[in-house]
Amino acid sequence: MVTASRNELWLLLGMTLLVLALTGYKPFDLTTWFLEVFPVLVAIPLLAATRRGFPLTRLLYWLIFVHALILMVGGHYTYARVPLGFWMQDWFDLGRNHYDRIGHVAQGLVPAMITREILLRRSPLVRGKWLFFLVLCVCMFVSVFYEFIEWWTALIAEGASIEFLGTQGDVWDTHWDMFLALCGALLAQVLLSRVHDRQLGSVA
Repeated sequence: MVTASRNELWLLLGMTLLVLALTGYKPFDLTTWFLEVFPVLVAIPLLAATRRGFPLTRLLYWLIFVHALILMVGGHYTYARVPLGFWMQDWFDLGRNHYDRIGHVAQGLVPAMITREILLRRSPLVRGKWLFFLVLCVCMFVSVFYEFIEWWTALIAEGASIEFLGTQGDVWDTHWDMFLALCGALLAQVLLSRVHDRQLGSVA
């Protein structure tokens, strides 16, 4: 199996901690920043703890890093105010900041590859239609559960939840979020499966 080297992992960790510190300095809303980066704060010790017993493929470590970047930048500005989203809005004449859409594609794409790797390495499943379908099911569960978290946050935090939700007045925002996560999971399996299989080698 092709996994990241020790130096590569230290590099990824260093870059993640640097961006975490930078985005945590005077964020637009501290509560929103914490809520958005919380998955990163959970992932760092979890990946460190499983490094020896269950190392991931190099592809997966880099995908997780990219997803962490998306979360941290979104947390700093809030998703409705990220400059990249405003640039996209101007370039494509969009009606809102679409950085949130990028985040939800990643929310499907990265968990899809994580799920695929775990199922191939720790279950009787083999490559094929059932694997493809079950990966999609897990990703949709993750997306739906995250929407529940946003809903519960809205009920508990009230004013602070507006920035965390980032709906920007779109009544279909939740539906778009789940649809784009599904698109991300589909794209991951269609575009990255061959690379992933090569890195998994004989392990799966």
